[in-house]
Amino acid sequence: MKKALAVLLGLLLFCPGLVLAQKKAEGNKTLRLITFPGYAPDELVKKFHKETGITVEVTDSSNEDMIAKLRATRGGGFDLAQPSQDRIVSVTKQFGLYQPIDLKKVDVAQIDPVLLESVKKNASLNGKLYAIPHVFGTSGLVINRKMAPDARDWPDLLNEKYKGRVSYRMKRPILCAVAFGMGENPFAKYNDKAAYQKLLDKVSDALVKGKPLVKNYWENGDALVQSIRAGEIWIAEGWEQAGWKLHEENPDIDWVAPTSGALAWIDTYAIPAKSENVEGAYKWINFCLKPENAAVFTNKEKYATASKDAVKFLDANIKENFTRCYTPEVMKKMNWYPTVPAGLEEIEGKVMDKIKAAK
Repeated sequence: MKKALAVLLGLLLFCPGLVLAQKKAEGNKTLRLITFPGYAPDELVKKFHKETGITVEVTDSSNEDMIAKLRATRGGGFDLAQPSQDRIVSVTKQFGLYQPIDLKKVDVAQIDPVLLESVKKNASLNGKLYAIPHVFGTSGLVINRKMAPDARDWPDLLNEKYKGRVSYRMKRPILCAVAFGMGENPFAKYNDKAAYQKLLDKVSDALVKGKPLVKNYWENGDALVQSIRAGEIWIAEGWEQAGWKLHEENPDIDWVAPTSGALAWIDTYAIPAKSENVEGAYKWINFCLKPENAAVFTNKEKYATASKDAVKFLDANIKENFTRCYTPEVMKKMNWYPTVPAGLEEIEGKVMDKIKAAK
């Protein structure tokens, strides 16, 4: 027995590769996922573990937090991330946070081709793709039709007849929304900072002038829902989930696509540069994009999935929301967020600080 222990000790001391291989094998039983809250439902985490033996460790995050955490580790600490498609190319170019996607390991047939092409366009660098679409969502108008029957476009957030009954987030979406409402295309100016600044100055003037109309700048979806439910707010910039939740309670309230186009984003799967479980990451991606699994997520969180056949498994009321609000005409006018160039957030931040500080 002592001899056997001595041999084993010798192997551990003089064959470090054996130790590393063992650690790697153990590591592949865990997938460290950094994602948005709700994007990894417990039901799917448990089902995935049962099918693969891999435990998913979920860290709730935001786009800004993902970038900060991955920058701190130079692309390490997590095996899979879920940034929005406009937050990938810039940080990969600057900091090397993500690694290219191997499409041979992705069941592409499960993915909506329109969303896949959008991500290929906005999340590719030097001919290499760095993300796969997961879900998409929109910012539009949440309207109480009984109180604001004529509201239909972004400029209505600045309409005097809704004074004290308006709400929106003081974030990038409202800047872009007001610009589109003015007949401008802010995305077309992203790569010309001088032109973008000039447009934002125009938007800023409009939002400062419209401050007396605003009841509040909402900070989270629950607060927005409560304000509209209580009748304090008649028209707001908001996500479809807020509108749909309220529509179930009160048919007078609903999410409405502005006539100049809703703002649309795609959240993705991207593999950090120093992922220690790349194979597990691909397994989770393919698992979550299976129609029956994708439908579990959509039925719970109400976000539209990139899994093209998930509609077959959606609850009837959820399917009706998509049919009612995402008509072909609405989809045709969607304004998809493109890649955010470096330095743009600093420009927007100063503009928003100016608006908030204005009397």
